[in-house]
Amino acid sequence: MTRSVAAAEGALFPTAPRRAGEPPLDDPFDVMFTGWSFFRSKLLNAAMDLEVFSTLGDGSLSGTELADRTGLHPRGAQDFLDAMAAIGLLVREDGRYRNSPGVLRHLLPDREEFVGGFLRITTELMGADQESFTGMLRNGTARSQGTGGEVPFTRIFHDPVRLRQFLSAMDSFSGTVGDRLAQVFDWSRVATFSDIGGARGNLAARLAAAHPALAGTVLDRPAMAEHFDRLVGEREVADRLTFVGADFFEVAFPPADVVILGGVLHDWPLRQRTALLRKAYDAVNDDGWLIVYDTMVDDAREDPDSLMLSLIMMLQSAQAHGFTAAECAAWVTDAGFAVESVVQLPALTTAVIARKH
Repeated sequence: MTRSVAAAEGALFPTAPRRAGEPPLDDPFDVMFTGWSFFRSKLLNAAMDLEVFSTLGDGSLSGTELADRTGLHPRGAQDFLDAMAAIGLLVREDGRYRNSPGVLRHLLPDREEFVGGFLRITTELMGADQESFTGMLRNGTARSQGTGGEVPFTRIFHDPVRLRQFLSAMDSFSGTVGDRLAQVFDWSRVATFSDIGGARGNLAARLAAAHPALAGTVLDRPAMAEHFDRLVGEREVADRLTFVGADFFEVAFPPADVVILGGVLHDWPLRQRTALLRKAYDAVNDDGWLIVYDTMVDDAREDPDSLMLSLIMMLQSAQAHGFTAAECAAWVTDAGFAVESVVQLPALTTAVIARKH
C-alpha cells in the first residue's frame, strides 16, 4: 500500500469487518450441516420449478391449498413449506403462507427487480459436479476452461434470452447500488459522468433521474445498444444519456467530471485492472472524481458471503476474482488519484471514491 493510502487508512477503512464470520464448529451436526448447506439452493430451485412463488403472488394460501395448486405430494409438502419459511423465503402465519418481501421483489417473473432467471442460469453454469470447483482450487481454471468448452459466463452473451435475463438481474443489483450512490456522493458539484461497462444504462438512468442537471455516457458492448435505447426511453432520460458501443480496452473512455467503474475490475487480472484505471485517469476532467464500486471482499477477510462470491466468480470466469477495498484504493492511488472515501453500498458492494487533482 502506498504511503498516502496508509496514512488515510484509519479514516477510510473500518477496523471491524462488515459481518463477522461464523464461530469455530464443535457440534457434529454443525459440521454435517455445513456439508449440507447446498440444500438451501435445492429448496429454492425446487420452489421455482414448482412455481410456489408465482402461485402465491401477493396473496396467501393454506398449506393444503398451496400443495394442491403446485402439485406437492402430501408426504413432503408441510416440511418443504415450513423449511422455506424457516430460511426466510416464505412467511408462515396461522397456518397460511405468503411470499417474503425479498421474494416479492426479486423472484416473481413479472417484477422489475426479478433475479430468478439469472439465479437459475448462474447456478447451472457453476455446475452440479464437485469436480469443477475442486478443479478450480487445484489449478485455478474456470469451469470448462482448457477442455475445449466455453467458459460459462461468456455463454450468456450468445443467447438473447439469457442476455435479457442477465440484464434484468444486473438492473436489480445496479438499481439498489445506483439509488444509494445517488445519495452518498455530492453530484451537485459535477455536470457529467461516464459509466464504463454500464450495461444497458440502468445505473446511469437512476443517477440522471435523481439529479436532473446531470448528463452521462455509457460505454459497453455494442450488443447493449438496443437495450440501452429501450431503457432510457422508458425512463424518460434519453435526452441526457448517450451510449458508446465499443471494447473499453480498445477505445479511450468518454471524458467526464466523474468516471464510474462499476462491477468491472473483478473480471480482469491485475495488469488489466491497472490499465483500466490509467484510462480512467486520462478521462476524468481536472479536479474530477473516479468512483470504483464492486463486490469487494472485506478488508479483514472475515465476511463469508463476500469470500464465497469471489470463489463463485473464479469458477464462472477465467480471470475473475475478488479484491479488498484496501487493494482497490492502492491501485487507484497508483493511477494518480487521491482516495477520499470508502463507502459501503447495498448488495455486498463497496465504493472507493477518489479525486483527480
